[in-house]
Amino acid sequence: MARGEKLIIGQRLRVLRQSLGLTQAQMAAELGVSASYVTLIEADQRPASARFLMKLAEVYDLNIAELSPATDSQLAADFAGALKDPALGAGAVPRAEIEAVLQASPRIAQAFLRLHDNHREALLRPLADDNPMTDRDKVEALAETSRPVDAVRGWFYARRNHVDALDRAAEALAEELALHRNEPHMALTARLAAHCIAVRILPAPLMGERLRRFDLHRRELLLSELLAQSSRRFQIGVLLARLEQEPLIARLVDEAGLADAAASALMRVSLANYFAAALMMPYGRFLAACESARYDVELLGHRFGASFEQCAHRMSTLQRPEARGIPFFFVRVDRAGNISKRFSAGRFPFSRFGGTCPLWNIHAAFETPERVSAQVIRMPEGASYFSIARTVTRAGGTYGQPAQRLAIGLGCDVAYAPRLVYADGIDLDRTRPVDIGLNCYLCERPDCSARAHAPINRRLKVNERERSLAIFDFETRP
Repeated sequence: MARGEKLIIGQRLRVLRQSLGLTQAQMAAELGVSASYVTLIEADQRPASARFLMKLAEVYDLNIAELSPATDSQLAADFAGALKDPALGAGAVPRAEIEAVLQASPRIAQAFLRLHDNHREALLRPLADDNPMTDRDKVEALAETSRPVDAVRGWFYARRNHVDALDRAAEALAEELALHRNEPHMALTARLAAHCIAVRILPAPLMGERLRRFDLHRRELLLSELLAQSSRRFQIGVLLARLEQEPLIARLVDEAGLADAAASALMRVSLANYFAAALMMPYGRFLAACESARYDVELLGHRFGASFEQCAHRMSTLQRPEARGIPFFFVRVDRAGNISKRFSAGRFPFSRFGGTCPLWNIHAAFETPERVSAQVIRMPEGASYFSIARTVTRAGGTYGQPAQRLAIGLGCDVAYAPRLVYADGIDLDRTRPVDIGLNCYLCERPDCSARAHAPINRRLKVNERERSLAIFDFETRP
């Protein structure tokens, strides 16, 4: 939500107040406003300002996004995208109607999306089986619905990217090992030694394409010399998760009820990775450091011996109910715009297929390697976000085989921006957000010079006499 923007949140405020067992007068007293002001907001006769929302977040320890009309903007984006399928013949559904459906019946909207996904998979699978190269866009859309990674992403997304039980277990182990006082690598290798496991750093030629391998027979964790120190610690943490947290991880996977065996295996890997990051950056100390350093990713990386990517990713997990950090979203893309990681503690809408909007500064990060750039972006539904981007270099890299360079995007609702060091010197009240979309297929903004495809639910307009900056022109109605 942009600073200065006001929202109608009457129903959500009433539900929050009643869940807390407060009268309007009691809530007003705790927030430092008049009871009549709360009454007017709940009756939708007065919009809530950004200052009021920030006060709510501070007093009741909640995410601003929980009170926004677009409480689940990912669901809204997915629902709107599905309605644009020409097979449905829904035409142009006004945004107000979509929001009304989501607010009244979100579970029905989710069921509709599952039905639409199943329909799309049934329709496209024969095409892919006959000739996987006949229509690449359809094959990519099919793959997105069938990949186990989608199920695991959904599990994390539903929990705002926070796994409390694993986080507390990792924090307890970090305290037991006194990682904040001892040299972390020595303390972690000593813990493995208690399991009769040694750590060996091997030359890259001996490891081949592998960066890590656990030799169960010899009780050795083999790590490639190409791994940075932060990555070596992380890999030790992953093995410790398998050794000491297997019952907890197994329970979480079982409760997830994933039907696909590959999805269950991927979830076990993801949970072990989560534990490793939480061990390197224990929740309480890391959150306190984030607040004191104003979420300076590079500074925090030095403090906790973590890479930029590890630190940024960890920031997106800080959603412990009684001690929440800023609800960040995190994304990692390559030069072609392919998303290889995406997580959100808030409700940032990611595209279900395709790449990301080329107007987002995460793509421009490749032009200034290793430098952080900031940008205020606005999504089609009107929500504004403060985003930073920077490139990182993956493990490996030799003269003959340069390491891959990727871009990391980290962002949050713009209302949280003043708490970030990256917003210093930016006039958030005067800065005009850059309008971006999920991707070109679903974005209906006209006259976009960066557009690579026409919207899937719009008819092309071809003017043979003129040429404009925008490659595609289309009807405003389907």
